Amino acid sequence: MATASAACHGGGIVYYKVLPMSMFLLLLRGLVQPVAAAACSVDAIYSFGDSIADTGNLLREGPVGFFASIGSYPYGQTLRKPTGRCSDGLLIIDYFAMALNLSLVSPYLDKGADFASGANFAVAGATALDRAVLLQSGIMAPPASVPLSSQLDWFKAHLNATACPSLQDCAKKLAGALFLVGEIGGNDYNYGFLQGFRSIEAMKAYVPQVINAIMDVAKEVIELGATQIVIPGNFPIGCSPSYLSLFAASGDLDDRGCLRSYNAFAQHHNEQLQAAIDGLRKANTDVTVVYADYYGAFMHLLDHASLLGFEQGALLQACCGAGGAYNFNMNSMCGAPGTTTCADPARNVSWDGIHLTQQAYRAIALSLLMEGFAQPDDAVQEIWSC
Repeated sequence: MATASAACHGGGIVYYKVLPMSMFLLLLRGLVQPVAAAACSVDAIYSFGDSIADTGNLLREGPVGFFASIGSYPYGQTLRKPTGRCSDGLLIIDYFAMALNLSLVSPYLDKGADFASGANFAVAGATALDRAVLLQSGIMAPPASVPLSSQLDWFKAHLNATACPSLQDCAKKLAGALFLVGEIGGNDYNYGFLQGFRSIEAMKAYVPQVINAIMDVAKEVIELGATQIVIPGNFPIGCSPSYLSLFAASGDLDDRGCLRSYNAFAQHHNEQLQAAIDGLRKANTDVTVVYADYYGAFMHLLDHASLLGFEQGALLQACCGAGGAYNFNMNSMCGAPGTTTCADPARNVSWDGIHLTQQAYRAIALSLLMEGFAQPDDAVQEIWSC
């Protein structure tokens, strides 16, 4: 779910806020409105990442290849208009912003936007590593791909353009902001897996480099004044219709119908990432660093899908696609001639075989904020203390 080379991305139910299941389901279905807009401890969000978080940057760059259709229907159909989000509707970052009583975070390339609530530098197809690093091993990134280093450059340019002339001014400006560094890294792996069918063992060599790239950005925003950072892990790519359509014939399926080895690879990345986050915390004891367990939240969704309103028989099928066991065809992506869209995207987990539906992103966001899938939990509760 980052690109057609993108990462789609357990624990039991733990209620931290503490919500009864009935209230959780009402929130999930959008039936409960906030009583009042309480003041929050966060006044802006700055986001780096790929298509999991892109709210319109690639659309303004000019989507190509697998992303050529994101600027037209059926993308955005739940919102009744395409927005450049790789979904039928909203993303996790949108629900994070709403939970903080902020307006939705505008894409950096929307020059007419109001950036009072922060700015989003995430770009669909983005990689943690620079294109030159990937090319050294023969891995091709799309022409429009904007790596993390370039997104960081955009952030610095944004600061310079928004009355932040000195480090002291920036530190004051950023002290009340929340930084989302990722999800990122999925495309680095997926371009290798899905372009050249590289082995899992071969792709493991990239994990330390990807983790270092993520940590470098986190360290730099801390130096600029960031005090609250969320770093998500990768989704279980073995449950993605895109991966399943290519590799399910291997028979390497678990009880959920997901690919064991590819999910184990995602877990390997996440374990290395958490170890690096621990080191970052120890070196920056005055900074709050939260790990967002996208993998666990996604598996929690699969395990409680019927209860959450999803169609049990279509959990690993794309809502929008061209048919087949997983309704996914790499050569006929969502929006292409001959593809169709399911009757109710809110009943499906996967939107286009790579990215999730609005309803799935909403369920995951709620799990991260309310069910302990973002750690440490006390930090999560403090950040979203509205």
